[in-house]
Amino acid sequence: MAKFASQLPQRLPVLAAALWWGGLSVIGFIAVPLLFAHLPTPAMAGRMAATLFTAQTWVSVACTALLLVLAKRRHAEAEEPWARDVLALLIGGMLLALLVQFGVSPRIVAKQDLRLWHSVGTLMYALQWVCALRVLWRTSAPQP
Repeated sequence: MAKFASQLPQRLPVLAAALWWGGLSVIGFIAVPLLFAHLPTPAMAGRMAATLFTAQTWVSVACTALLLVLAKRRHAEAEEPWARDVLALLIGGMLLALLVQFGVSPRIVAKQDLRLWHSVGTLMYALQWVCALRVLWRTSAPQP
């Protein structure tokens, strides 16, 4: 148990990045497509998908916020080695999550130009997924 506790600060960035990327992957590539394939109506699937995407937004915000906090340890002079390359990706990923949730999703739910807003939301979700993947890749890389 002591070894686990002593290694947690070094491994926490990888865990947060993995949760962020993994959540996006499972929701976007597995859960939501299954909803549309197996629920009786697209409207039912859409409502459930919106709930899952909302939950994922808050997972994304929590993970990116934690990673931003961990990027520079207290009293450290410089950022963590993994953080140098990914700060913009963390901020961008968090902003994308919030923009989809509060800018795009309400328009989809209101059925405003559904094809346009669904496409915009999908693109923004994909960009967030790429941000999360790049952060996971960098945090899991061997540290010098």
